[in-house]
Amino acid sequence: MVGLLELLLAVATVTVSAQTTVPVYGQCGGESYTGPTTCAAGSACVYQNDFYSQCIPGASTASTSSISASSTGTSTTSTVSTPTPTVTGFVKTSGIHFTLDNKPFTVVGANAYWVGLMNYGVADMNTAFHDIAATGASVVRTWGFNEVTTPDGVAYYQSWSGSTPTVNLGANGLENFDNVVAAAKANGLRLIVTLTNNWSDYGGMDVYVNQLLGQGQPHDFFFTNATVIAAYKNYVKTFVTRYLNEPGILAWELANEPRCLGSTSASSGTCSISIISTWVEEMSAYIKSIDSNHLVAIGDEGFINDPGNPIFVYQGYSPSLGIDFAANLNISTLDFGTFHLYPDSWGEPANPFGTQWIEDHATAMLASNKPIVMEEFGITDDQVDVYGSWYSAIESTDVAGDLIWQAGSVLSNGESDPNGAVFPGSDVYVLDTQHAAALRARDGDPQ
Repeated sequence: MVGLLELLLAVATVTVSAQTTVPVYGQCGGESYTGPTTCAAGSACVYQNDFYSQCIPGASTASTSSISASSTGTSTTSTVSTPTPTVTGFVKTSGIHFTLDNKPFTVVGANAYWVGLMNYGVADMNTAFHDIAATGASVVRTWGFNEVTTPDGVAYYQSWSGSTPTVNLGANGLENFDNVVAAAKANGLRLIVTLTNNWSDYGGMDVYVNQLLGQGQPHDFFFTNATVIAAYKNYVKTFVTRYLNEPGILAWELANEPRCLGSTSASSGTCSISIISTWVEEMSAYIKSIDSNHLVAIGDEGFINDPGNPIFVYQGYSPSLGIDFAANLNISTLDFGTFHLYPDSWGEPANPFGTQWIEDHATAMLASNKPIVMEEFGITDDQVDVYGSWYSAIESTDVAGDLIWQAGSVLSNGESDPNGAVFPGSDVYVLDTQHAAALRARDGDPQ
């Protein structure tokens, strides 16, 4: 009987040990976490943010920084930390992947268009970027534009007096954006900077058209009129050349969601895929001619040109759209492709539409042999389940990365723009942390 009892106790011990060992890349701590905290052999529990710690293979436990990682809901002290990566060198592409110093670089993070526009101080900028970086993010997409005819208290980058534009180089202009770049770098992040907007928010294309050609002129004249193109090039040159040698910039984007149709004026009726593609070729080549260090992308929604398909976003040939994702990927002066995903706005179900949308873009990615990024996405209901399925599709199809719309932070004057925002501690914030780690592990990213 004694021998049998000892055997049962030994089995029980082994069982408990197995149940309390966290597998590699599993969660091992965080606020309200009640699971096991001992990592599988060869890995260590690494703090990601206050709400999530993870078993990382090869991680050191020799650091002296303290983190919160508890299986009881109370704080305990661990000796594992994650240093902020130094932002040096320029991100490149190799086939369908991004690289940094010839090693894999994972593009994962969030949009935070607001960080450079609301006259935030440096402390608030650092808070915002810290909250994003704590998920394991590497990249933030933000606006590098605000066209104004009358300054309204927010940071602006170009003002218009009639048909005369002036780039704002002052403290609430490009000096402000200098602070944005510095704060991002201080938190180990790189920026994708978008240089104008299809929509009327913060100025955009229609300001150029209205100020130079007359109020209410067709939106798509932005893509074809020589005077407008020259004015846009002047702005782009001033902005881009300021940061030629800045590793904190990952890429320039020509525009946010360019289409034939805008917010405040109609299309000419003659806009087409070829019109916008020609503009993309000209502008991407222009940026490349003045900046050989940084990547260039369009910033479009990724509409697919599939004649006969009844779904709106597959009708890139439409005179209101004018975008052919697959064809544009083949433009030699574009380094990577972008696409967005908003089923609610597009009148489609979250799934299977969402996962199919990702897979269809992955097909074009493989055909072009260029990386692509799902750089905006959002949905209202069942976010954890839906985003989880989309993240699985991203991970399995080798789509290079994604940037959620959008990051949120509590700053000195309250919450940042709550429009779809993911705030620290939310279920989606924790999911994003897990996803970032999964993408990095998939890519073999050494960051």
